[in-house]
Amino acid sequence: MSWQRFIAILIKELRQVRRDRLTFGMMVVVPIVQLVLFGFAINNDPKHLPAAIVVLDQSEFTRSFVAGLENSQYFRITERPAGVAEADALLATGRVQFALVIPPDFSRRLQRGERPAMLVAADATDPAATGNAVAALDRIGQRAIGRELVGPLAALRPADSPFEIRVQRRYNPEGLTSYNVIPGLIGVILTMTMVMMTSLAMTRERERGTMENLLATPARPVEVMLGKIVPYILIGYVQVTVILAAARLLFDVPMEGSVLLLSAVLVLFIAANLAVGFTFSTIARNQLQAMQLTFFFFLPSMLLTGFMFPFRGMPGWAQAIGEALPLTHFLRIVRGIMLKGNGLVEVAPHLWPIALFMAVAGTIALMRYRQTVD
Repeated sequence: MSWQRFIAILIKELRQVRRDRLTFGMMVVVPIVQLVLFGFAINNDPKHLPAAIVVLDQSEFTRSFVAGLENSQYFRITERPAGVAEADALLATGRVQFALVIPPDFSRRLQRGERPAMLVAADATDPAATGNAVAALDRIGQRAIGRELVGPLAALRPADSPFEIRVQRRYNPEGLTSYNVIPGLIGVILTMTMVMMTSLAMTRERERGTMENLLATPARPVEVMLGKIVPYILIGYVQVTVILAAARLLFDVPMEGSVLLLSAVLVLFIAANLAVGFTFSTIARNQLQAMQLTFFFFLPSMLLTGFMFPFRGMPGWAQAIGEALPLTHFLRIVRGIMLKGNGLVEVAPHLWPIALFMAVAGTIALMRYRQTVD
């Protein structure tokens, strides 16, 4: 053992790490990003969930109940539709997490001591986002309406809630996590594989020296980019076919919507991720750096899009970052098509963010692409 040779190799490695700024930056930035995301952005008990309420009985009891909802930490009244059909449409498009309906004879039956029923429809495509809020409804109702049962009505104040809450867990009545996770896996697997394969393929050609042969051809940047992207789109379709078959045969996950619509959306989503991989290949100097960039993109895509944790439980700044990621919108689309039976009208608001992301990533990739080797 020669300490002189050991120190020489140690100094050489430290200098090499210092020269590889991208790797050094990843070593410092990734732990900080993980600390911030897990410490501040992740929340398994979401609060202030958007809700729509249909009040068909205007009385002091219903006003107290609505005020109790608004003052609670779990619900935020964002919509007041005129009828049940409009509330169901808001629930189907994902604009609200809950739709509450107060029947027209609610106050009359309450004063008679008949314990009237109130309908609460919950979007259960993500069971973790609704469980605690549904459990809190009884306490909210008992406190809010209990304050109005005074004087001659004090005898109507029972030990439990003075009215019945009938919860309908829409789109996932049994609260199965497989209904939420497996459709999301389509987007997660495509994000990981498409970005990684594209970035590694281009970087591998540069390392092996075959990029010079490609650059010597009359192919233009957009032609090279499309030629690299299209084969992986076909690979992505093969992956999705395998996942959908397993979802149906092994986990009995339903397909309520159109397979053709899902196939059309897949083209856009896969192309957006391939554009990211192509961009990374123009930045990375070797395959290790390409893998590091892929991981740096994949980490927030896993944590800030609603796949692992409820999206509405995150703070505002984390939701803003998540809205910029294509996986966030694809998860809403694929869950809406498979579980809710959404059509083109319902998924259209989530298509243009994916298209915009693809256009930006593709433009950056084309601008960075070099016709000649530096």
